[in-house]
Amino acid sequence: MPYITSADQTSLYYEDWGSGTPIVFVNTWGLGTGMWENQVPFLVEQGFRCVTYDRRGTKRSDRPGHGYDFDTLADDLAALLDQLDLHDVVLVGHSMGGGEVTRYLARHGAQGRVAKAALLSALTPYVSWAEDNPNGFPPFAHDAVAAVIKADRAKYWAGWPGALFGTHLGNQISAETTDWLLREVMETPMMPTLATWHSIFHTDFRDDLRGFTVPTLIVHGTADQNALPELTGRRTAELVPGNTFKEYEGAAHGLFVTHKDQLNADLLDFAKS
Repeated sequence: MPYITSADQTSLYYEDWGSGTPIVFVNTWGLGTGMWENQVPFLVEQGFRCVTYDRRGTKRSDRPGHGYDFDTLADDLAALLDQLDLHDVVLVGHSMGGGEVTRYLARHGAQGRVAKAALLSALTPYVSWAEDNPNGFPPFAHDAVAAVIKADRAKYWAGWPGALFGTHLGNQISAETTDWLLREVMETPMMPTLATWHSIFHTDFRDDLRGFTVPTLIVHGTADQNALPELTGRRTAELVPGNTFKEYEGAAHGLFVTHKDQLNADLLDFAKS
């Protein structure tokens, strides 16, 4: 299987499909490359090269006991782009992956490698309460989620698909897809799950977003309960210079499945523009 090696010698599994302008996908919290199965085949058929990878701690990549902060995760993404020698890349990040895309651009810049960025349901700019971020979640919210995961991780994830896909809003998702999702997310062990949750909650991306220099597409669902649009997507759009902001009416966090046709069309238009 194909692997690249990060700066701290962590092996990261990747998949590389198609040819043409490269689109690199960065996954949501807890999931691996399989989450993009509705996007990659479509975009490959449209003449793009699609690269996905499992972040450290997830699926087929190494599971070191360190490196789950966004600086290190951004450096992992940099290692992927460097070792595959990718240029004019469209970076696409969902949820936590949006944070990795954001921190990559802050730490490494476009460098001729990145041409565009797309932030999908991203957990940016800052979800934690602070004096200058009064609408953020208080610290006990972080602790409460961590406690539930520690007590019964399988039960925690079993309750996730409803909010992820917004099935109570009428968004359609098959039982088989739900079962697949739960199998996938359980392959990320307890410690990386908790470490990345800590990083998501405590990382401030506000200055990073203000420094964006590449065309940026921001997509968010109006019914996203995992990344409330008024706390994340809309505020991200206020910070990124000259972005294109799209809200999907009635979409929840998992719009890469429930609104795949709309998302695919928007990603295609953005990549071709």
